[in-house]
Amino acid sequence: MSVDLSMPVLVVDDYNTMIRILRNLLKQIGFQDIDDAEDGSAALARMRDKRYGLVISDWNMEPMTGYELLKEVRADPGLSKTPFIMVTAESKTENVIAAKKAGVNNYIVKPFNAQTLQNKIQAVFGG
Repeated sequence: MSVDLSMPVLVVDDYNTMIRILRNLLKQIGFQDIDDAEDGSAALARMRDKRYGLVISDWNMEPMTGYELLKEVRADPGLSKTPFIMVTAESKTENVIAAKKAGVNNYIVKPFNAQTLQNKIQAVFGG
C-alpha cells in the first residue's frame, strides 16, 4: 500500500454515528491520527490549524455542505492540494459531475466497508 498511514486524516460529518464508523474503518486500514469536524466551517478551521494528508467529507451537511467545503478548500492556496474524498448516500450523476468539476479526488457511496474505503484511498494516492 503506497499510502502513508501516519498522515493525519480529517473526517467531516454532521452525524456522530458516521464519524464513529469512518474512524473505525480508518483504524482497521491502519490510520492512527484521525480528527473529526461536525460541519464544513469547523473542518476549514481545523485545516487551517493542522496540515491533513486526507479529508473525507460527507456531502449532505448543514449549514455548509461537503460540496461547499470542497470548493472552499480548492479556493484556498494553502489547502488546495489536500486530497479530498466525498461520501454520499446517493450516487446522483449530477453530484458526481459537480464534485469532479470542483476538484474532488474520489467519491464513495454509502454503505461501504473498509476494503472499499482502502481502495478509494489507494486510488487517490496512485496505489
